[in-house]
Amino acid sequence: MARRSQRQLRLPVPKTWGGRRAGAGRPPAPGRPKMGHDRREKHEPRHPVLLTLRAASGVSSLRSLALFAAVRDSIARVDGAAFRVLHFSVQQDHMHAIVEADSHDDMTRGIRSLVIRIALAVKRVASVDRVWGDRYHARALTTPREVRHAIVYVLLNFRKHLRAPVGIDPRSSGPWFDGWGSHSRLPTGPCPTAQARTWLGAVGWRRGGLIQLREAPLPSRRR
Repeated sequence: MARRSQRQLRLPVPKTWGGRRAGAGRPPAPGRPKMGHDRREKHEPRHPVLLTLRAASGVSSLRSLALFAAVRDSIARVDGAAFRVLHFSVQQDHMHAIVEADSHDDMTRGIRSLVIRIALAVKRVASVDRVWGDRYHARALTTPREVRHAIVYVLLNFRKHLRAPVGIDPRSSGPWFDGWGSHSRLPTGPCPTAQARTWLGAVGWRRGGLIQLREAPLPSRRR
């Protein structure tokens, strides 16, 4: 009797909706990419943090007199004990700040409180439903060089966006900053920011020299 040839049969491939597929998921929204929802890194208290907040599309210029006053006064009301705002500047559709906190929880609560406080103040002035267009972006500053670059980036950010001439941005904490190399006159009004308590924020960055008004911000690091 002839022997049958043995042939392996192929099993049908089950249909499934799982797994990663090219082009799957919600299409990205137009404009600037949104911040992801990845877990944030644990805050190290000795490191200042560069903070960026971006306004929603329906908010008028944050540099207007009324809206800037709302932002500045909100920052001035920060307690300053466990969470501190050291420097800030307000641009048309976003703001930057350098902050410190004594612990990871203090940083998380402090930023959340600041974000809400500013949003409520801006809403009272501008009568908008939504103030912030994205999650805040935070980056730890771990070296004196990084802190100095961040201070230049924050206080002189208007030179990047507005092509402003050499000078101090009136929509920032620059008028109260005591680290300018060629400016010694401080305003008579109360300072809205707090004194740094970390070595990097108070002393370390000065090893690179005082900041000159002619300096320009370096491009920000990609997310």
